[in-house]
Amino acid sequence: IGGPIVTAGGLVFIGATRDERLRAFDKRTGRVLWEHQLDAGAYATPATYAIDGKQYLVVAAGGGGKAETKAGNAYWCFKLPDALR
Repeated sequence: IGGPIVTAGGLVFIGATRDERLRAFDKRTGRVLWEHQLDAGAYATPATYAIDGKQYLVVAAGGGGKAETKAGNAYWCFKLPDALR
C-alpha cells in the first residue's frame, strides 16, 4: 500500500487507509490537520508539485487489491492553502 510524503513545510500526507480518507499530519506533533473522504482508498504514494507559486497534491484512488476494499479509478488533486505550505 502506498507510502507517505513529507513537504518542506512539515506536512505528512498519506491515503493508504481502509477508511478511504486522505490525511495531512503535522510532522512534529502527529496531529491530523486535514482530512478528505475519497471515493476509494488511495493506496498510492501521493505526489506534490508547484505551478505559478501554488503547491498541489495529487493521489490515485484505486482502492481494491490486497486490502479488498471498494475499487475506484480516480485521481484527486488538491491545492494546498498558503498557510499550510
